[in-house]
Amino acid sequence: MTVLSGQPLSLEEQKQLAVNITHVLSLYGSIVDSYIIEFFTDNLWGKLPYSWQAVLTDLPSPQLAAVLLEKGKPEEVCYSVVWPLSLLAFKATAHTLAFSRTPRGRGGMSATGRPEEFRENRCQSAKLNPLFRKHVKPKKQHEIRQLGKVVKKLSEITRCDQVVDIGSGQGHLSRFLAFGLGLSVTAIEGDGRLVDMATKFDRELVWALEKKQARRAKDPWEISLRGPSHVAGWVDPQAPWQEFLLLPQRGIDTAQSPMAESGPSPEAGATCDLPGPWKSIPPTAPWGGGRDVVEMGKPGEKGPGGWGCMAAAREEHRGSPDPFGSRGRGCVPNGPHPLYRPSRPMAVNPLGPLAEGRLLLTGLHACGDLSVALLRHFTRCPHVVAVTSVACCYMKLTTQEEPTPPGLAALPPPSTDRPEYGYPLSAWVAGLPGHALSYKAREAACHAIEDYALRLRSKSPILRTHCYRATLEMLIRAADPAKRRLGVQTINKAHQLAFEEYARLGLQCVGLDPAAPLDRAYVDAMLAQQQNVVAFFSLALLLAPLVETLILLDRMIYLQEQGFQCQLIPLFNPSFSPRNLVLVAAKAGLDSALSTLAGED
Repeated sequence: MTVLSGQPLSLEEQKQLAVNITHVLSLYGSIVDSYIIEFFTDNLWGKLPYSWQAVLTDLPSPQLAAVLLEKGKPEEVCYSVVWPLSLLAFKATAHTLAFSRTPRGRGGMSATGRPEEFRENRCQSAKLNPLFRKHVKPKKQHEIRQLGKVVKKLSEITRCDQVVDIGSGQGHLSRFLAFGLGLSVTAIEGDGRLVDMATKFDRELVWALEKKQARRAKDPWEISLRGPSHVAGWVDPQAPWQEFLLLPQRGIDTAQSPMAESGPSPEAGATCDLPGPWKSIPPTAPWGGGRDVVEMGKPGEKGPGGWGCMAAAREEHRGSPDPFGSRGRGCVPNGPHPLYRPSRPMAVNPLGPLAEGRLLLTGLHACGDLSVALLRHFTRCPHVVAVTSVACCYMKLTTQEEPTPPGLAALPPPSTDRPEYGYPLSAWVAGLPGHALSYKAREAACHAIEDYALRLRSKSPILRTHCYRATLEMLIRAADPAKRRLGVQTINKAHQLAFEEYARLGLQCVGLDPAAPLDRAYVDAMLAQQQNVVAFFSLALLLAPLVETLILLDRMIYLQEQGFQCQLIPLFNPSFSPRNLVLVAAKAGLDSALSTLAGED
């Protein structure tokens, strides 16, 4: 539920909240816009009010967590000195204007920040069928279980026939929705390698289920044998819904699409490795048959219908009584299973003119403009009746000021004379003075304030990393002033290194002499300010939820400007999954129904 103090916000209250946040960011935006690596080069500490410096200097990390980042009752907070009213007001305002990130009725949390479902085994959710835990990290287990239940409820409320999972990755959510919850699912992913993995994991699940049935083992979990259908293609955020899906073409690497996060991939759109003309599998083509389907592979070939990883086993066991005896070691046939059928076929474009029924769009941590595309297609496509969106990577949103954010490939030319950007969406926020958000502010909104507070509480040695990097920036610019904000490759376990070793590795990364002598007194003077670096970063982190709140407010107001109802629900454990707010919308009058989606766990 979209709440600040226990009550849902009306549209007018949401608009006023956006006004208040833009005003606060206009006053203190310089803090969240700052790069912590420039703490020394730009004298960030000296730009704070002197009264703030006086009370924050060398403040111990646990106290920083208690008096600044954590939202406790005022009477429970203990201050070692009297804080200036301006700093107290800054803290109170930041906490008050941000959306609540605390899920309701979701059980407790262990001292390590993990949900109760991981009490017995820190890597295995006790509430998720073991079949859906394989290949899935604990964080993702927690997310797919929680979001899957919301999608299931919403599909029942809106009578949806089909779920379309955008940016499905390795298919963990799609697999749970289809096999675990019995939904008809089409999974769309731009990286063909991930599509291959998702299909492989689907088959592994079915073969594992077959083994259980062969042993006649009792399973308390109900499993459907209708799996998801996987599509290799990417969504163009600028395209109208009739052109929702771009299938990969020969010579075009879908991993290099504007939404891509990783580097190049070989034939990313391909889902087979066959000689001759390159072909792509239609979205939900049934296994076998059909002119437009890649021919079923013969045993030993890679790709649909082939045995893939069984080829080596076949050679190894040639002439043995059980040539496929390695199946128990994790290799499974790539071909169709007699008990398994994918979801019913759909049009190549699941939102296009040939689409049938009522569709629900979902995206779990859809990156940048991809989460915006879900909302636009929801409002414009008549086939889509509901949407659930969990966003991430706000720094990858396109804006008028930055139509191509750093790290993204250039977008294709817009289909209209008036390009549409990822932020702002709503006419209301677009009209507010000071609504613009810098790349750095949007990047800060992706940080985990709860996780950082835990590090402060425990005096984690990782906290020294920011001071190390800020000191290295001084050394880099002293050697070459033209080198600024270079992307220093992540140094493994940097917090465990002596600074001399860290500096040697860092200078080498940026092409400078790693053997250059260090001025020990100069370096030590900067390292002695570690707690001030931590305090400044904590101030910026305190504003980060305001930036995220404004971005999500913009999306909610946009949906209501288009005439649709929506709710923002804190769904995941924020210490475990920082981007835990799910935006839910439907086209029917479902006010009371939407409010019940995040019920007791």
